[in-house]
Amino acid sequence: FLPKIALLFFLLTILEDFGYMARAVYMFDGLLQKFGLNGRSLVSLIAGGACAIPAIMSTRSISNQKERLITTLVTPFISCSARIPVYTILVAFVVSNSYKLGPFNAQGLLFMGLYLLGIATALIASYVLKKIIKSEERSFLMIELPDYKTPDIKVAFQTAWSKSKSFLLEAGKVILIISLVLWLLSSYGPSAKMKAITDEVNSLKLEQSLSDLAAENLMASKKLEASYAGIIGKWMEPLIKPLGFDWKIGIALLTSFAAREVFVGTMSTIYSLGSSEDYDSLQKKLSAEINQDTGQPRFTLAVSVSLLLFYVFAMQCMSTMAVVYRETGGWKWPIIQFVFMCGLAYLASFIAFQLLK
Repeated sequence: FLPKIALLFFLLTILEDFGYMARAVYMFDGLLQKFGLNGRSLVSLIAGGACAIPAIMSTRSISNQKERLITTLVTPFISCSARIPVYTILVAFVVSNSYKLGPFNAQGLLFMGLYLLGIATALIASYVLKKIIKSEERSFLMIELPDYKTPDIKVAFQTAWSKSKSFLLEAGKVILIISLVLWLLSSYGPSAKMKAITDEVNSLKLEQSLSDLAAENLMASKKLEASYAGIIGKWMEPLIKPLGFDWKIGIALLTSFAAREVFVGTMSTIYSLGSSEDYDSLQKKLSAEINQDTGQPRFTLAVSVSLLLFYVFAMQCMSTMAVVYRETGGWKWPIIQFVFMCGLAYLASFIAFQLLK
């Protein structure tokens, strides 16, 4: 995340020093005030399209505590770049690439629709939080509209360095700990099962003359299934079955809490493709997957829409939670944010799957 954070803060500082950002903030203040936000919230919402981490860090410029908190809580609804790999895989199961609406490709329109859904949800959630969170602090925007001028590149570099260092030293500690926990869960399992899998794959390699790469991918797939993450994924199956998900998707959901884009690598590992993000091969594997209960393809329209909605709404980024914890000074609001976003994701996925199945 660090290069994104550094680059984004560098570019935002350039825009601010140039004189443009102040004008954008002023223009949108009246509209965003109606939703309980501030003109400065625009910076965070735009930045959220790249990554929620620097976006939430940029809320420090909002002086009103209530508006700053609301902006922090709703920014993760904006579809960030980490969601793009998931959208890329699943959109193909919802609508064919050859289907067009006039001059527009239907897949492209669906992609745009997912982004618009995230923006609309952020604004609606902001309005709801405006009514719930009480504050006596008066809301106003006081901002100087500077003359347009050539930005100071040295100041931009210093700002990017300062904010990047702050993220690395503060939020980075929490991210490191959670990353280690997820890695341990997905890399280790009961020793007897792991040894049995190693013996089984070695035997299959000799019997079926598997290449080293094929044997390695098969080993990774079976070990992930037998790992503690796989055990938790199977334990989750009754909970996520009403959404159309199986234990394989459950493992991908679990590992996605490290970062959403991990979904693609996890599914590739489960289907013995290694951890590479080969979209074409993975889509073929997923298309061929059969639901043993129904005899129909696993990734039907209903399942794909359900999974897309889950990724639009769910809080699946431990790094973002770590930053929210740092910015709000405790675990109260990150937990509320996690429960609200995941609850909304579960409800939306449940309704979509039950209506479309």
